[in-house]
Amino acid sequence: MARRIEFGENERMAFASLRDHKMRSLLTVLGVVIGVTALIAVASILVGVDKDLRDSLSQFGTDTLFAFKWNPGIHIGRMSQEERSRKPLSLDDALAIRAEAPDVKNVSVEVFPRIYPGQPPSNPPTVRYKGHEVFNVDHSGTLVTWPDVNNVRVMKGRFFTEAEDEHREPVAIIGHDLDDALFKGEDPLGKTILVAGVNYQVIGVLAKLPGSLTHNDSADKQVLVPYQTYHKYHPADDEHWIVIQAYPGKKSAAEDEVRGILRRRRHVPFDKPDNFGISSSEQITEQFRQIMSSVALMTIVIASIGLLVGGVGVMNIMLMSVTERTREIGVRKAIGARRMDIIRQFLTEAVTLTGAGGLVGVLIGVGISLLINALVPTLPSSVPGWAIGVGVAVSMSVGLFFGMYPAVKAARLDPVEALRYE
Repeated sequence: MARRIEFGENERMAFASLRDHKMRSLLTVLGVVIGVTALIAVASILVGVDKDLRDSLSQFGTDTLFAFKWNPGIHIGRMSQEERSRKPLSLDDALAIRAEAPDVKNVSVEVFPRIYPGQPPSNPPTVRYKGHEVFNVDHSGTLVTWPDVNNVRVMKGRFFTEAEDEHREPVAIIGHDLDDALFKGEDPLGKTILVAGVNYQVIGVLAKLPGSLTHNDSADKQVLVPYQTYHKYHPADDEHWIVIQAYPGKKSAAEDEVRGILRRRRHVPFDKPDNFGISSSEQITEQFRQIMSSVALMTIVIASIGLLVGGVGVMNIMLMSVTERTREIGVRKAIGARRMDIIRQFLTEAVTLTGAGGLVGVLIGVGISLLINALVPTLPSSVPGWAIGVGVAVSMSVGLFFGMYPAVKAARLDPVEALRYE
């Protein structure tokens, strides 16, 4: 009970010291605030993006592969000249995979304008309906197998048929967001929309897709049309994205078969590396997490510098406090205070000081996360509980570590000399 009362008294003295020296206390823990803020803000972005990526890839099963002219993942750094000059995959490549790979269950393909490394898509299309329009839509042509291979449900209407693809019918399936933006509660089925100068009749609306990162931030702004219809109106577009669905448990065998087929079709010599990329949702997720680990390490370094600066400031201010309160320490020792009592008093003040800075850092970090969600919805941010706990715990640990020397110095003061101090 006595220790509890003493601890409460130490806390009151610590907060009184903070109130008496507000500006000094704020400047002292500024480094701690910056360090904890950086930790919370970056952790919230990393966790949010990781969750969004997993949600985006969760629609694909564990037996799904992706093929593209480059590795279908996250690209960092400059591409080689060979990569930049690669020719796209083709519809014939996709059909050959479906016909010749025994462990492949189904294949889908999307065709869209040519992509060039380091350059944004040129003239992204706009979709219009009456007085409404949406910019930068994801417009592509695909096969009737697309919803099955990509595990996507049509929420309203239906998907197009083989006959509509063969006869190049001007029909379209639109994404969930386009339904909301263009039709405002009106039934979209049967309506005519204008996309890239071509009129299409809407026959279906896709269900809302999870996440957005793997769909170039336009997962729900898609306009899908039959492959042959797209080729009729955009014959120059030849970029192909192939999605391969293997039989359950056969993904590794299917990947080897797909690689062999594409190497043969693209005339790759046996001693040369692939001039295309094959990946899976698990590989893309793992690649992303490796990148995020590097970002997290850099964040820890930045946060550590802030905490170190804050710790040095705390030590400095506590040493100043010991000098200012020398007579007080002498009085306490004269009436029976032990060394441990003095140490506990000053450590409590140091931990309270940095703990308060940590709480401020947490509040600012949470505020930044909420601001990101409000202003940049395409950059998901979610504050994890562990980051809050770590931020507060680390900030208090800084006070404990850097407050130890001033506390011990105060405890070692001679009471007689301390009482004489002016």
